[in-house]
Amino acid sequence: MPIELAFSRTLAAVLLAVFSIQSVHAQDSTRNDLVTFAHGVLPVSINTGDALLGMKISDAIGVIDGNAGSHILTPKPGTPSDVVEIVYALPAPTRFDRFAIPNVTETPSPSQTFFKHVEVLGAVESVEGPYTLLASAQLATHAERGLETELTLAADQPEVLWISLRLRDGINVERDKTYFEFSELIGNGTQQVRELSKGFNGVWKGRGVAIELAQDGASVTGCYDKTSLLTGTVEGNVLRALGKNAAGVLSQFIVVAAEDGSLRGLRSTNGAPFKPYDGEASKSEPVCLPAEPATLGCGAVVHGIGFDFDSDHIRQQSAPILNAMHDGLHRESGATIQIIGHSSSEGAADYNRDLSRRRAEAVVAALVARGLDPSRISASGHGEEEPIASNDDEAGRSMNRRVEVRCVE
Repeated sequence: MPIELAFSRTLAAVLLAVFSIQSVHAQDSTRNDLVTFAHGVLPVSINTGDALLGMKISDAIGVIDGNAGSHILTPKPGTPSDVVEIVYALPAPTRFDRFAIPNVTETPSPSQTFFKHVEVLGAVESVEGPYTLLASAQLATHAERGLETELTLAADQPEVLWISLRLRDGINVERDKTYFEFSELIGNGTQQVRELSKGFNGVWKGRGVAIELAQDGASVTGCYDKTSLLTGTVEGNVLRALGKNAAGVLSQFIVVAAEDGSLRGLRSTNGAPFKPYDGEASKSEPVCLPAEPATLGCGAVVHGIGFDFDSDHIRQQSAPILNAMHDGLHRESGATIQIIGHSSSEGAADYNRDLSRRRAEAVVAALVARGLDPSRISASGHGEEEPIASNDDEAGRSMNRRVEVRCVE
């Protein structure tokens, strides 16, 4: 090998190593990830060209479920030249200032490898495009878990409503056909206020799905599986709801009302992992919908009161939920009310307990400002001590972040 060529390859390897060191950091949990299903991001389409990789919407959700662990993304093996493109709809115009990929770790098997080349593109006008490059990276295996690689941002970062994630090639391809792994796409930036969806009225059916919903502002009452009742609250375009069947088995729902009238969601029953729960709008008449809508009064579990990250400042878009809570509690004229704050498990337990208390106090202040008697209402924080879901992914964490209304006559 000529000396000049050997030197060039050595220099290229050194530069690649330097670039990897500069772009790999400990995982950053100090900012909201705007690219998660629990935040209202919805998979729109998967395109693998002529490659038969067997991918489904559930695989696309796995990229935005908030679980940083690596997993097989292509159920069937492919080649390094195959391109996977997943398009996601954002809940509101978003300008990103950071993208990252966590836990670029390889399973020790010659039959699978982590995707190597990553591009994120954005569109403003429509889901069809045109798409412009927002960020890209050539991934290298992390030395340990708990790290993330930041993508290199393009100079122009417009506000976008759709993003396209494009993946190809593998870090360590050892066979002609290989399974490709991926972990999570993280996106940070600023997002316009998400308007309150009004799409949670009707009947939806699908494989293993039978759900009826009635929406009253931010509050939703419904039933599922023909006999079980649920209640929930809407934040932006996301409904989080809790249900119970006649045997007392609990279910949790995180669903998004899509523009085509369908429901795209996740469901966990009896503490099991969240699984896809998608239904198409049906013209069937409701068979189990309660006659009276639920109110956000005594006994309510309320999700979706938005706070600035690591703060007790309530976001403006939470006003409909707070209004519904005031209306429900105003009717409880003889009750002494306690607002209890709960958190997910990021951060130290003592800090989470204090933050949940401060957030509960902020909710109390907002309700008093709306006219509730301050002598009847108090706040407390239980932090991460009483989870109702797993903290391993953002779906579960978003269910654990809640306030409960407890009343004593």
